[in-house]
Amino acid sequence: MKRKCIFCKIYNNEIPAKVVYKDKKFIAFYDIKPLAPVHILVVPKKHIDSLNELKNKEKGLIGELFLVIKKIVKKMNLINKGYKVVINVGKGGGQIIYHLHFHLLGGWRSNEEREEGEMP
Repeated sequence: MKRKCIFCKIYNNEIPAKVVYKDKKFIAFYDIKPLAPVHILVVPKKHIDSLNELKNKEKGLIGELFLVIKKIVKKMNLINKGYKVVINVGKGGGQIIYHLHFHLLGGWRSNEEREEGEMP
């Protein structure tokens, strides 16, 4: 039997996380090593190692996942500010945890909000 990964354990409340969304199919929580002011991982409950492992039967799940991301974007007040959704695939693509997950990154100050000379 395959050992549960850290994301499976977080979904099952075996490991704590700062959860921003959870339902029967998905969980979203703050990344412990954020790369942006808002860095949330959106993870399906179903264990799929990576994007490379997706099957045609999971296209509905992935569609639902993007709607969950949209809900979180609204909740985090990013809808009009801009954000990124990133998927790392494989070791060369920066994937560390082999459970399909999406990085929701945002919260940067817009050019209009920055002071003159301030870097993004």
